[in-house]
Amino acid sequence: MSPPQDDPDAVTVAETGVGRFQVEVTAAGATFLADEPEGAGGLGSGPNPYDLLAAALGACTTMTMRLYAERKGWPLERALVRVVHARDGLKGRDRFAREIVLKGPLSDAQTRRLLEIAEKCPVHRTLETGSDIITVLATQPTSDLALAGEAHLRDMLEACAE
Repeated sequence: MSPPQDDPDAVTVAETGVGRFQVEVTAAGATFLADEPEGAGGLGSGPNPYDLLAAALGACTTMTMRLYAERKGWPLERALVRVVHARDGLKGRDRFAREIVLKGPLSDAQTRRLLEIAEKCPVHRTLETGSDIITVLATQPTSDLALAGEAHLRDMLEACAE
């Protein structure tokens, strides 16, 4: 069973057969492993699913701030975002703590505005508002499973325009 290769927007996750939880993730032409830590019964061979969510938030935050700074011609030399996820049980509300470090000779007003833009990144909004998840059973992966999704770059541009 091989995933379709003609849908660049699809992320495919397949068990590797190694360990209890190790999976191979294919996204945007890149392939990497995801797993659970050894203490949770995995091999610790890759990020766990919540690490991936935190990475999505950190990546989108960084990219959105970078796009905004470039559009404004601001001297943002480097952005670093650190994200930690926590939750009190399955029924508890998820919390993502996000630390943002901005390097470069930014004014206080520019720094404040970039922090406001961070709050508008598309993944932040997705996590904040929640999502609808559509699940279908298939006999093999198909390339025609289409969700009415927005392009990430378009969403970042919209966030920067606010």
